[in-house]
Amino acid sequence: MLLDIIEIKKKHRTTEKYKKKMLYPEKFQGIGISNAKDWKHPKLVSFDPKPFGDHDVDVEIEACGICGSDFHIAVGNWGPVPENQILGHEIIGRVVKVGSKCHTGVKIGDRVGVGAQALACFECERCKSDNEQYCTNDHVLTMWTPYKDGYISQGGFASHVRLHEHFAIQIPENIPSPLAAPLLCGGITVFSPLLRNGCGPGKRVGIVGIGGIGHMGILLAKAMGAEVYAFSRGHSKREDSMKLGADHYIAMLEDKGWTEQYSNALDLLVVCSSSLSKVNFDSIVKIMKIGGSIVSIAAPEVNEKLVLKPLGLMGVSISSSAIGSRKEIEQLLKLVSEKNVKIWVEKLPISEEGVSHAFTRMESGDVKYRFTLVDYDKKFHK
Repeated sequence: MLLDIIEIKKKHRTTEKYKKKMLYPEKFQGIGISNAKDWKHPKLVSFDPKPFGDHDVDVEIEACGICGSDFHIAVGNWGPVPENQILGHEIIGRVVKVGSKCHTGVKIGDRVGVGAQALACFECERCKSDNEQYCTNDHVLTMWTPYKDGYISQGGFASHVRLHEHFAIQIPENIPSPLAAPLLCGGITVFSPLLRNGCGPGKRVGIVGIGGIGHMGILLAKAMGAEVYAFSRGHSKREDSMKLGADHYIAMLEDKGWTEQYSNALDLLVVCSSSLSKVNFDSIVKIMKIGGSIVSIAAPEVNEKLVLKPLGLMGVSISSSAIGSRKEIEQLLKLVSEKNVKIWVEKLPISEEGVSHAFTRMESGDVKYRFTLVDYDKKFHK
């Protein structure tokens, strides 16, 4: 009873603290990329947020993960970079403003997570069936995407973010912000196909590509009760994969006879590698059960093509998947909270130097296995 009273008082103090912060500047600040040719030299900039809508919330940011897609956008792999673009879409922060028509229950002072999506139409069949991440009518990413009025969305390497309430999701108290942040894009991107394809006890699940997303794939598939097979090109990721919980490890370019050894083994294979062209689908299909599924969540350069032999996938389906719905994110956070899943994160201070350092190391593959930007209070909220 005493602990309950203490917890209620603590939440009340938090709410009152963030109500007082509603008088923040009209302009937000962030670490922006001026153009793709100068991505190693991000700069502190001020910017106008989009007009505040009746269903919007403002979130004062305290942590933000750095995703591979941030790097792809920064260096121009996915298209032109608007001047002073603020990246970042794995955001954790506190709500400091709530629109007059918000109805999800979000309140000032709530600690929420924001992933890669900031808006959907909420009226199409996809939105109504909890597939709003596939909305084609009014789909706006948290960054680098125009709203209908032409405003380009700005992401989480910033003091605040403004977006529709639907995409601000409460974070369980036992998940620290630096560990929660990468779940909002990388984590949900691998969790969604695991969930939709029945990952659980009695299932054999493969994860191809043991990097930022792949390492979360091992952790989550194991937490869901599956027998987990980790696939990488060589043996350098073996030790880490086994520590993460993999039951089997296959070095696809170095191990001999692995397609015969694991023939007809897998129910599900999730491809997390950065490039599809480097994945040997002719070999992988041999280890799939009839009726099994291969799901790609790879995010390669836009001009990369996937080539398959006409009859190479007989009895096996292949598909792709994108992020996840609000409902799935809530399920992911519940799993991580209850199973005490700990992703591998390196924390870096939010600053021009911090963002540049992270991108430079991502270019060389020197990440183990996710970066989260922290110390927002020192940079923006003094």
